[in-house]
Amino acid sequence: MDKLVVHGGSVLKGAINISGSKNASLPILAAAILTGEDCIIRRVPDVSDTNYMIQILSALGADVERSSGTVRITCADITDEAPYELVRRMRASICVMGPLLARKGRAVISLPGGCVIGDRPVDLHLKGMEALGAKVEFEGGNITLTAPNGLVGAEMDLRGDSGPTVLGTDNVMMAATLAEGITVIESAAAEPEVLDLANFLNSLGAKITGAGTRRIVIEGVKELKGVEHTVIPDRIEAGTFMAAAALAGEGVTLNRVNREHLKAITAAIIKSGHSVEFNEAGDSCFIQRGENPQGVDLTTSPYPGYPTDMQAQMTALLATTPGTSVIKDTIFPQRFMHCAELKRMGADIKIDHGTAIVRGVEQLSAAPVMASDLRASAALVLAALRAKGTTEISRVYHIDRGYEHIDEKLLMLGAKVERVRV
Repeated sequence: MDKLVVHGGSVLKGAINISGSKNASLPILAAAILTGEDCIIRRVPDVSDTNYMIQILSALGADVERSSGTVRITCADITDEAPYELVRRMRASICVMGPLLARKGRAVISLPGGCVIGDRPVDLHLKGMEALGAKVEFEGGNITLTAPNGLVGAEMDLRGDSGPTVLGTDNVMMAATLAEGITVIESAAAEPEVLDLANFLNSLGAKITGAGTRRIVIEGVKELKGVEHTVIPDRIEAGTFMAAAALAGEGVTLNRVNREHLKAITAAIIKSGHSVEFNEAGDSCFIQRGENPQGVDLTTSPYPGYPTDMQAQMTALLATTPGTSVIKDTIFPQRFMHCAELKRMGADIKIDHGTAIVRGVEQLSAAPVMASDLRASAALVLAALRAKGTTEISRVYHIDRGYEHIDEKLLMLGAKVERVRV
């Protein structure tokens, strides 16, 4: 097991490339199940979540080759049962359900394990599958879905208590590509990752319109073909480095970004007193730490609102920003475990019913801290960059789930970070 050792006080400067999106890669890799032909997917980030998905596809019988950021998948002959030992490690593995059911008429998926940032049920996924005509049964911790006569298009609403479901939208959209007739998803997730999946599916020969909006229409087709596809940039990785540059930077350039996907994050960084400038193409941005940073109020909401996946990193930035900031997470109200660790470093944060009240302090101090989830671990790394002394961050496997070589990228920017095996 590794830990990250971060020596505080470094000044970040220079340029890095942002990796392909983890959250777009996972359903796109799963969608390769829908065709027996070769799919070549580029800019798949080298993170543990994509590695688990590739292992799941291999266990299902897919022929998978990975070279750097390019993955070739051929699902000519696959089984319909996803193995528990792999599925339990990653909640997003549930997105093999839709393509397996559509391709094989049957899918057996282990119920994903619990999630440290709160309850994230799969009921909306199952609601969508049942609307398409699937029969759902539970036994021995497994979900068995069957549609021996194929799936049939239907209209459905996938809104949940905290807004639309991203993976649920992905799952239904994938299943509906091979269903008979037309499927309409109301209250669909509009995230860029959903649109990237739809673009991939359309390249395979699917007929999907409305992706990126709250209403998606899928006209079923008989079969899909192979294709090559390049994954969109990871907006959460980009946002994390934007926050790092605002926290401890002296001019940082991020390449391979998408300006449209970063509007809410960019607005929050600018509102807190820092400078963000994009090039004309919108695929590169320059972040300069402001001379007079100030507290901000933020509320997370579904895209195009401020993302819950950037809540922890912004909390770390605001911990040493003068004034009082109020951060409300409407998506995952329990997602504040990082705050206890930040308080160990001297942060002044009070949590009250899904809201963090952050009073900026002048200086954080190094302390041994423990990552509790993916984005919390990123927040601790950011805080450690500005803290006085050397911070040791345990359970770094959390950060490896979604950040490709984060320590190497920070080193490129001038941070003093080392990975230590314990």
